[in-house]
Amino acid sequence: MPRASRRDHLIETAITLFCEKGYHATGIDTILAKAKMSKKTMYNYFRSKDELIYAALRHYDSVYRNNFMKAVEQSGETPKERLLAMFDVAEQCFQEDDFFGCMFVNAIGEFSEQDSQVREISKQFKQQMWNYIANLTKEAGAQNAEELTDELCLLLEGATITAQVSGTAKSATTAKKIAQKLLEDALH
Repeated sequence: MPRASRRDHLIETAITLFCEKGYHATGIDTILAKAKMSKKTMYNYFRSKDELIYAALRHYDSVYRNNFMKAVEQSGETPKERLLAMFDVAEQCFQEDDFFGCMFVNAIGEFSEQDSQVREISKQFKQQMWNYIANLTKEAGAQNAEELTDELCLLLEGATITAQVSGTAKSATTAKKIAQKLLEDALH
């Protein structure tokens, strides 16, 4: 496997620290020390900490979303099975030592301005996840696919936040039970 570029290494280090400590609490010096890079090297890639945050969010979006969707697709053969498998995949994520909640929800908590770039990137991530779930609900033949998508997204989001706050992954199991009932209603 090819070694990550210095830029990618810096982004991945920043993601780890932002998730663990928060965006405002993580200074550039901390990131650079952990990445073993100089400020000059960082400024070759990013003009500011904000630009590094944007790059970290976009990178995490791509990697997380693709890994999540791949795991869901491999966990179920039918759209209905995949919709339920989302909660199994989420539970696995919640059990990881490096689970600190949703990176995008955490970002919005720190960058609450309505017109912030962080908010826009976070909204894009959530919209793409919604689109993925909407495609599955349509493929499953849900009577009101958009409403079901909203409900399943809310369950997944709630399970994620509950797991973050409680420190336990069982919220995914609870959400899956509710999702099963919603799917039964929507598919009959």
